[in-house]
Amino acid sequence: MPASKPVTRGNAFRSPLPTLALLALLWLTVVGLAPALRLLAEATGPALPPLLQDGSIWRAAGRSLVVALGGALLATLIGAAQASLLLLRAMPGRGMLLFLCILPLLVPPQILALAFIQTGGPSSPLLISLGLAPPLGSGNPFHGPGGMILLLGIQGAPLVLLAIAGLLRRLPAELLTAARGLGATPAQALRQVIWPLLLPGVLAGAGLAFVAALGNFGIAAMLGIPGRYTVLTVLIWQRLSATGPAALSQVAALSLLLAALALPGLLAQFLAARRGSGGRAGRPFVPLDPTPRARAALLLLAFYLAVVLLLPLASLLTSAIVPAMGMALTADSATLRHFDAMLSPGAHTLGAFGNSLLLSGGAALILAVAALPVALALHHRPVRWASTGADLPYALPGACTAVSVILLVLSLPGGGAAYGTMALILFAYLARFQALALRPVAAAAARLDPALEDAARGLGAGLWARLVWVHLPPLLPALTAGGILVVLLAVNEVTVSSLLHGPGTQTLGVLVFNLQDGGQSPQAAAVSCLALLTVGGLIGAATLLGRRLPPGTLPWRP
Repeated sequence: MPASKPVTRGNAFRSPLPTLALLALLWLTVVGLAPALRLLAEATGPALPPLLQDGSIWRAAGRSLVVALGGALLATLIGAAQASLLLLRAMPGRGMLLFLCILPLLVPPQILALAFIQTGGPSSPLLISLGLAPPLGSGNPFHGPGGMILLLGIQGAPLVLLAIAGLLRRLPAELLTAARGLGATPAQALRQVIWPLLLPGVLAGAGLAFVAALGNFGIAAMLGIPGRYTVLTVLIWQRLSATGPAALSQVAALSLLLAALALPGLLAQFLAARRGSGGRAGRPFVPLDPTPRARAALLLLAFYLAVVLLLPLASLLTSAIVPAMGMALTADSATLRHFDAMLSPGAHTLGAFGNSLLLSGGAALILAVAALPVALALHHRPVRWASTGADLPYALPGACTAVSVILLVLSLPGGGAAYGTMALILFAYLARFQALALRPVAAAAARLDPALEDAARGLGAGLWARLVWVHLPPLLPALTAGGILVVLLAVNEVTVSSLLHGPGTQTLGVLVFNLQDGGQSPQAAAVSCLALLTVGGLIGAATLLGRRLPPGTLPWRP
C-alpha cells in the first residue's frame, strides 16, 4: 500500500484550487486591475501633451507635494511621540488614551476641517461667546497651506501610531530582558534596542500619512478653496464638476500625475514592509513602568487631545445651536432650528444618511463575502499577483479610484446610464476598500491548518460546503473585522463620492461639503454633529463586538 502524501502548504488546497483561483482572479481583476488599466490607457492618450504645458497643473502639483510632505512630517512627529508614551510605557488610562489618539482618523476630514474653520476667525460663535474673537475683517488662520498641513498632520498621526503598534506586537519581550542583562537601563534599552527595530513602522506610517495627505479632498477643499491654495485633488474635482464626462481624458491625466506623486509614499511602505517583515518567537512585548518624566508628558498629551478633539467639537456644536454665524451663544440665542431644518423632509439629510449607510454597509458585506474565497486562494501565485494589483486603489489617492471607475463604466455598452448612480459609487467603494477588507482575512487564512481541508474533502464535502462549514467559522472574526473597518471609513467618505454622485445619490460627506461651500455654515455644523453621533454609535457597536475578536483586530484595541 503506497504511503500517503504529506500535507504541505503547496498542496494544502489542491482540489479547490482551480475553482477558487478563477473566482479570485475574476473578482480581483474586475474591482482592482481593470479600473487601473483603464485609467492608464486614458491618461496616456492625446490629452496628456497639452496638459503638460498647463502651468496651473504644475502649480497645483507643487502645492500638493508641499502640504503632503508637511502633513506627513507632522504626523510622523506626533505619532512617534504618542507611541513612545502609550505603546512603550504602561501609562494609567492607556486604553482610553490610545482610543482618543486614534479618534482623529475616524473623524471625517470635511467635518474636522469644518470644526477648525468654525474655531478660528472673527465670526466664530465659540470665540465670540468667550470674548476671544479677533477683530472684524481678520482672515481665518486655518485657510491656506498652514491650516491644511496642521489638519493633515493631525489626521495622519494615528496612521503612524498604528503602524508602530503593528510592528511592536511582533517584538519579543526577551529583547528588553537581554538588554537589561547587559547592564542597560530601561530608557537605554528602549532607545538603543527597541526603537531601532521600530523604525520600519515609523517609515511605513510616514508613507501612509503622505499618501493619505496627498489624496485628501475634504481638508484640501474646505481649507484650500477659501485660501486660494488649489491642490490636485481639488483641481480634479473642479474640472470634472465644470464639464462632466467631457473632461474625463483631462482628469485621467491629472489622476495619473497624482498617482505618480504618491510613489515616494508607496516606496516607503514597500521598504518598511521588507525591513519589518517576519514574526519573531517569544513572549509579547510588555510596556515598561512609566517614569516621572513620562507621567509629566501626559499633561502635554491631554492638552493636545483637548485642542484637536474637545475644542473643535465645542466649536461645531456652538455653531449648530446659534441663530447665525457671528452671534454669541446665550440662553436666549440657543436654538435647535438648524437641526429641525436639516431633518425636515425637503432637506435631503435623511436621504444622505440612508445613502451613506447603505453604500458603506453594502460594500462591507460584499467585500466580506468576496474576501473568503480570495484569501483561501492567495497561496496560488497568480492570485497573489492580482491581489497586489488590487491593492492599488486603496494605496493610491481616492480621486484616482473615482476617475478610473468612471472611465471603466462609461466604456461599457450602456455604461453612460450608470453615471451618478448608487451602483457606480458602490462599485468605486468596492475597488477603494477591497484591500482593507482582505488583509485581516488573508492573515487569518494563512494560519489555517491544511488538514481541515483534507479531512472535509475526504468526507465528500464539495467546494461550497467546505467554504461554508469548514473555512467560514474560523475566519468569521477576521471577516467581521474587515467589514467593520470598511463601514467606519466609508460611511463619511467624500473624496470618491464627490466625483461620482448625482441627483438623489448625495452622501453624507458630500452634503456637509456642499452646505459649507454654499455658505450655510450653521446647517453644515448641525449635519456634522449628527454625522459624528453616527460615527460614535458605529464605534460603540464595533467595540462591543470587538470583545469577541482577537486583540489588535480593531485599531483602538491594543
